[in-house]
Amino acid sequence: MKILVINGPNLNMLGIREPDHYGKETYADLCEKIEKHCKNKNIEVTLYQSNHEGDLVDEIQKAYGNADGIVINPGAYTHTSIAILDAVKSVNIPTVEVHISKVEEREDFRQVSYIRLACIKTITGHGTDGYLEAIDFLTEGR
Repeated sequence: MKILVINGPNLNMLGIREPDHYGKETYADLCEKIEKHCKNKNIEVTLYQSNHEGDLVDEIQKAYGNADGIVINPGAYTHTSIAILDAVKSVNIPTVEVHISKVEEREDFRQVSYIRLACIKTITGHGTDGYLEAIDFLTEGR
């Protein structure tokens, strides 16, 4: 099983950016947690982060034929990017949307998720453990 984990803008600033919403774990901590979880379950994982929309689209397209599932936290692009939505729809790979914070309890503009239209599940408000839940869902629970 091959899983691609994609993180959008500002997720590289975990531990620094708004720790009240996102916690104190760093992006390196998140990557280590995911890699350890996947190693224990014999899952091949690729981690990718970019602050650039087109780079995220390119990475999704590269997953075609190479990944069995995608876990994506598009960050602010969740609420703005039809391009990322279209990329996920075009590759037709089972995808789970993850958000560290409870976006449904935050600002009004965070209530719109374009990516959700192409996802088989959404996990919000479970901190970085939401990524592990998403991986488990893709590999075990569908």
